[in-house]
Amino acid sequence: MHPATSVILFNTFSGLGFGLLFWLGLGALVPTGLGAFIWFTIAYLLAVGGLIASTFHLGHPERALKAFSQWKTSWLSREGVCAVFALLVMAIYGAGLVFAETRLAFVGIIGGLASLGVVFTTSMIYTQMKTVPRWRHWTTPAMYLLLSVGGGALLSNQKTMAAVLLGIAGLLQVYAWMGGDVRLAQSGTTMATATGLGHIGKVRAFEPPHTGTNYLMREFIHQVGRKHAQQLRVITLVLGFALPVLLLLFFFNNHVVAAIAVLSHIAGVLCLRWLFFAQAEHVVGLYYGKR
Repeated sequence: MHPATSVILFNTFSGLGFGLLFWLGLGALVPTGLGAFIWFTIAYLLAVGGLIASTFHLGHPERALKAFSQWKTSWLSREGVCAVFALLVMAIYGAGLVFAETRLAFVGIIGGLASLGVVFTTSMIYTQMKTVPRWRHWTTPAMYLLLSVGGGALLSNQKTMAAVLLGIAGLLQVYAWMGGDVRLAQSGTTMATATGLGHIGKVRAFEPPHTGTNYLMREFIHQVGRKHAQQLRVITLVLGFALPVLLLLFFFNNHVVAAIAVLSHIAGVLCLRWLFFAQAEHVVGLYYGKR
């Protein structure tokens, strides 16, 4: 699928922001006064900024509010509802820390879990797509959640927890790539099933259905060279997982190195999210002979 910049930014920074809100809500760090204001400002800038970025990919951003009405059937709508709930609850929790220097523990736990719920609903938007076999697997929501809580732990200076979570996430990502590379072939969807001509005999592409591009080809068909993809995967693993973990383990109490680990992780996740969409292999590509 087309790796739109707005969606990549959304999936990277929104998950990071809600991951930080999760740890704040659970009391992993309990700042008060100005310190609490700074922590919550960072979390909200990441979470809300990512959500705003996602609207730039909409054909009609002014209609975004209508997405909330389909919460019974749409994971996108559930994401919106869950995001508003989480942000409101965490605002109440944050206000207690900033203005009263009081931790409303129950409110924080509810808000923290709701923040994680936002990440899960986001992941399900992609996981439930039957047209993208690579995404339709338990590793998709698992990676979203691990990246969120791992990145949140990294931001909140929980170095041991961050190293463990990011280490697990890196291993799981390798497993997800290995399984995802063959999932389209294993799905049973072919050019014959895509065109409905399999009953006639072997189907192959002779000429494209039309001479120009269209919306489907622009949005759902994006091809990446194998060598290029492998290089980006190595960069993702090094920057997003290996380097931050090594920095945390060997320079445990160095704040400058911790900041470098955060920046490295963000760069790696941006690369990972680009690959996530660029290698999606939507089955519509079979109809156009692009798979």
